Amino acid sequence: MTAPDVRAVVYLRATPERVWHALTNADETGLYWGHRNVSTWLPGTPWEHQRTDGSGIADTIGTVEAAERPHRLVVTWAEPGRARPGGPARVDYDIQGWQELTRLTVHHANLADEAERADVEHGWSAVLSNLKTYLETGHPLPQHPWLMP
Repeated sequence: MTAPDVRAVVYLRATPERVWHALTNADETGLYWGHRNVSTWLPGTPWEHQRTDGSGIADTIGTVEAAERPHRLVVTWAEPGRARPGGPARVDYDIQGWQELTRLTVHHANLADEAERADVEHGWSAVLSNLKTYLETGHPLPQHPWLMP
């Protein structure tokens, strides 16, 4: 059986370089994602999805597998201290510019089961909506969209 995956696409009024920066700058990710993505973003280096409460706790960790600024970023995605039988999930970010637009495609693969796929799909919809609002207005949405029932 093939592990389920999620593919999400969003079109942004921003350059590929601006989108890349928003995905990889810890302070910016903290604004629209609720977590800071912390890494040097060099292939083979670790990355952490750290809480913004100052605790330094990382709810998700992984390794940067590819970083081709500003068009492609690939990371593994795992819960700290939890080994999965099929290995960690993997997230591919594909960033393509066209005129004044950028298409960001996120592919989150190797998910454990349908329940995880549903959670991931909900999460990416919320995060990408908040990213789009942030990049196009300078402000994230007024509430965290992933908390909406």
